[in-house]
Amino acid sequence: MSRDAILGAIRRNLRRGSLPEDQLLMLRTRLASHPRHVVPARTAIARPALVTLFLTRLQQEFATFARVPSPEEVPGAVTEYLAAQNLPQAVVMAPHPELRDMPWTGWPLLQMREGRAQADDLVSLQHGFAGIAETGTLMLPSGPERPTTLNLLCETEIVVLRASRVVAAYETAWDLLRTEAVRDGCPPRNVMLVTGPSRSADIESTLELGAHGPRRLHVVLVDDDPAALA
Repeated sequence: MSRDAILGAIRRNLRRGSLPEDQLLMLRTRLASHPRHVVPARTAIARPALVTLFLTRLQQEFATFARVPSPEEVPGAVTEYLAAQNLPQAVVMAPHPELRDMPWTGWPLLQMREGRAQADDLVSLQHGFAGIAETGTLMLPSGPERPTTLNLLCETEIVVLRASRVVAAYETAWDLLRTEAVRDGCPPRNVMLVTGPSRSADIESTLELGAHGPRRLHVVLVDDDPAALA
């Protein structure tokens, strides 16, 4: 069924016709202008402090991280993390060009498979679109190069994020996403905002990790931004 057919069926069920021109103009203006919400003053800080704030918030939300100086160091950081957690060296990886270019073959113990996660996969490796310092949140839009299943099915999720993609607030991250969606002509079907591993305290107010997704979230931050190291 086409988009127009679906919307037409909704209109008929709501007993509504096409919107009047003044309402259409209001909606088009709203979509074009993207009014911004409040940006916390605590994020108006220099780049080094901003990256530190992001990592601090990340840890406060029960996630962990490692910093590496270049993409070439990512495979070693992944191997070390898996060994420290006593996890198998088998990883399902997002087919993102930046991840593909990393020297995985130099680490023969790592068993890398590209694509979507399956029910029996224990560890996933995702490409991070942006990190939000305000809350230590990862922005993970969907797409062929970033399968959403990698964020949901595996008990352990590792996200590779460039320091240059750490932004101050949610509004900045959305601006970045809109800019790249317009440039590429392909907006994502959905966007996941991930703040720490999955958790719930619904049962007797006892915090349980891994309630609806990964019980471990580990970020490998690539220091590609000289301003963040000043």
